[in-house]
Amino acid sequence: MTLQDVLIEGRWQPSRQPVDTFVAVNPRTTMPLSQRFPVSSDDEVRRAVAAASEGASALASSDGTRLASFLERVAGNLEARASALVEAAALETGLPAAPRLRDVELPRTTGQLRQAADAARRRTWQRIVIDTQANLRTRLEPLGPVVVFGPNNFPFAFNAATGGDFAAAIAAGNPVIAKAHPSHPETTRLLAQAVFDAVVAEGLPPATFQMLYHMREETGLALVAHPAIGASAFTGGKPAGLKLKAAADAAGKPIYLELSSINPVFILPGALEERGEAIAGELAGSCTLGVGQFCTNPGLSVVVADEAADRFAAALGQHLTTAGVGVLFGEAVLRNLDTSVRTLVDAGAQLSVGGQVRRENAFSYDNTLLIVPAKRFLERSESLQTEAFGPVHLHVVADDEAQLLGVASALEGNLTGSVYSASDETDDALYERVAALLRPRVGRLLNDKMPTGVAVSPAMHHGGPHPSTGHPGFTSVGLPAAMDRFVARRCYDGVRSHRLPPELRDDYAGTPLWRSIDGVLKLGT
Repeated sequence: MTLQDVLIEGRWQPSRQPVDTFVAVNPRTTMPLSQRFPVSSDDEVRRAVAAASEGASALASSDGTRLASFLERVAGNLEARASALVEAAALETGLPAAPRLRDVELPRTTGQLRQAADAARRRTWQRIVIDTQANLRTRLEPLGPVVVFGPNNFPFAFNAATGGDFAAAIAAGNPVIAKAHPSHPETTRLLAQAVFDAVVAEGLPPATFQMLYHMREETGLALVAHPAIGASAFTGGKPAGLKLKAAADAAGKPIYLELSSINPVFILPGALEERGEAIAGELAGSCTLGVGQFCTNPGLSVVVADEAADRFAAALGQHLTTAGVGVLFGEAVLRNLDTSVRTLVDAGAQLSVGGQVRRENAFSYDNTLLIVPAKRFLERSESLQTEAFGPVHLHVVADDEAQLLGVASALEGNLTGSVYSASDETDDALYERVAALLRPRVGRLLNDKMPTGVAVSPAMHHGGPHPSTGHPGFTSVGLPAAMDRFVARRCYDGVRSHRLPPELRDDYAGTPLWRSIDGVLKLGT
């Protein structure tokens, strides 16, 4: 079985003395796939960092138009190779080729690449400030080589090779070292080919983009702490993410994490009475969308007990029972999901629907509903906020509004929080109290909709307080804001005009964020 090449130092090359090898597994059959991939050594990773560092200055000084052209070429390459990409991703992840991969995720990926290109071309992300009286000028500039760790659940849109982190880092002028997720290495190899072909075609520094399939844990920890690394981005499980964060923090290196979120949904009494059974259908659909393997999957709902709440719970259980059972990404996902369900049960949640591994030739788990009284939730809130990454939902039933508000107060940080309320003013007073508690605990507050859709829009914020991410002030979706993670604010004090970057000179044709007029800084003048 041929060992696949790695992409480092500006070329595809055999991995030198890999510490191990691995194969991907088809989750629909649980059988290993045919291609073998290397686990890179410490030396191989160091060589990739050295190559990225060597070309970082040249890339940072590249014109935004050139970076935009590169990103647009990558998008075009993906579209031209769509069939091969979709086939590989479907085989390695178990996700349906259509509509999920071909019609939804791939267009989202190319769309965000083109949005990144637009941001690179416009250069507004630099946030230029010019104070001519004090002869001070500042702007945001690239940090240097960025390491991207891709997750398992979006083989295109969040892939280390072409996803949002890659696009944001490149648009800001940083080289990228992509660390593939081991569940879909062939998909990542094909994506990396599309990217590298664009590097060559656009004449960018050869190490603008590099890709490694896998590495030992200690190698990854050393990588995020390496002196030459500007920043890292990680999307994945909380245990691995926190280890990387500790290593990066100890070295004073920025790292941006997306880790864990249960995305609570509060259904207020008026909404339950008005349209509770319809909301139950929406919630079940959101819980099972993508087999529950979204970071925005609604893992918790909260209601106040009454007859409408009883009907809601019955309808939710019925929808989950009749919904099709999907395929999880792999054995580890299945094992971790079952462990999470057992943790919830041990903490006092009662199984209402499902709760079992499916005994068949696929990595599958029953659609599952657990129910817990709010009193018990408040007693064991830490354990009962365990993320169950899959088609599992915990339903919390409060005795009264005070308990419902208590649940909101006990929540950890989340990516999203949703509130369903009556179409008239029946729930408005309670809504204000719930929203006030949710607002500091969630990155995105939703009204009357489920959280699983994450629009690729400049107005989107995909982040939140710990433990949903490593820092509440940044987003991984939405450009140019997502670029803020990979830039540094740099100041030029009394620097002679001809030595300034063109954008900071007095004769620059563009519009800075602020400029001093008669000694007063004014916005956009």
